Amino acid sequence: MSITLIIVIISSIVSIACFNNPGLLNKLKHHPYVEGRNHEYYRWLTSGFVHGDIVHLMVNMFVLYQFGQAIEYYFKSFLGNTGGGIVYTLTYLLIIVMADIRTYYKHINNPYFASVGASGGVSGILFIYILLYPWSMLGLYAIIPVPAIIFGALYLWYSTWAANNQRDNVDHDAHFYGALAGILIAIVTRPAIIMEFLHHLINDFPWK
Repeated sequence: MSITLIIVIISSIVSIACFNNPGLLNKLKHHPYVEGRNHEYYRWLTSGFVHGDIVHLMVNMFVLYQFGQAIEYYFKSFLGNTGGGIVYTLTYLLIIVMADIRTYYKHINNPYFASVGASGGVSGILFIYILLYPWSMLGLYAIIPVPAIIFGALYLWYSTWAANNQRDNVDHDAHFYGALAGILIAIVTRPAIIMEFLHHLINDFPWK
């Protein structure tokens, strides 16, 4: 069984448990106001394993399963099954934590802000995939085929715009900083990915 599938199963079990237990959800969600006053920083991690509803859960887990397996294989390809599996798992967990840091400081004095979901972690995994395969086709709105590098640019632009302009209770900052965390960790783990990305970007251009 792949590590990606194990993460999907654990996330689904925890999320479904929280659907019927609001008290558990309140203990696990990212809530900067409470975290800062009670030092409950564990929420930066646990918030990535709970979701608002079944649709939120299914979308995140579908994307994670689709791209996570490719990134899991990537790490295992140069670190071996054990080492690559460990690094992949730590990468995903660290992205979740790093994605929450910005919103912690942004909303530390806002008792009404809270967020849940694996979107930050999923964003980081997706952007590692974009580094590896910049010209692969991704589905914009799951329908319109768009090259991964263009999809990534649009995603970062929208996340930045939405974080500053939208009031929809979606943690757009986590999407943005999760993506950046994925890129950073991928580069630190294997710096050669930068040159490989540039090589693919230039030599695999589909319309040259």
